[in-house]
Amino acid sequence: MSNVNTAIIYYSSTGTNYQLAKWAEEGAKEAGAEVKVLKVPETAPQAAIESNPAWKAHHDETQNVAEVTLADLEWADAIIFSVPTRFGNVPGQVKQFLDTTGGLWFHGKLANKVVSAMTSAQNAHGGQEQTILQLYTTMYHWGAIVAAPGYTADAVFAAGGNPYGTSVSVDQDGKMVEDVQEAVKHQAKRTVTVAQAVKNGMQ
Repeated sequence: MSNVNTAIIYYSSTGTNYQLAKWAEEGAKEAGAEVKVLKVPETAPQAAIESNPAWKAHHDETQNVAEVTLADLEWADAIIFSVPTRFGNVPGQVKQFLDTTGGLWFHGKLANKVVSAMTSAQNAHGGQEQTILQLYTTMYHWGAIVAAPGYTADAVFAAGGNPYGTSVSVDQDGKMVEDVQEAVKHQAKRTVTVAQAVKNGMQ
């Protein structure tokens, strides 16, 4: 039985990355982890949110999801990120939160966290791999340990074969193009397993 505290941190405007986060929650719990699903605080103007019906609907539907705090990062042994791509990079909301972690970093509180990431874009070449790698760059500065899925399960290939982290394309109607549920769950289980090994090795 795992005793890995796992924070699944997502940002989602219309719901895709929230769904990925919920599938990751299933996988992590199946691996025995203690799990928190947490959202990155929204910083977009209310007018922008209300101008997009899908964005407003998802924003309203997830009011009860707790926002991530620095205390959650300190609590976690494993951290799984689920964020959309914005011009081949993470959304500004995510970057703004990451920029608040300097104090934890300075005191070594983020070192040896086991991290993994997932993303989505409107098309397969919309910056998916680059977004995950940009996020991992911050994790290297933390001293975190990246647990990428690689090609460790058939589900990775079935989901499109992104070795850096599960990624999915979304059509004009906001529907996922690829079936990535099993890949997400595998990635979450792998992250928890690696975090357990790290935690055991440091005790």
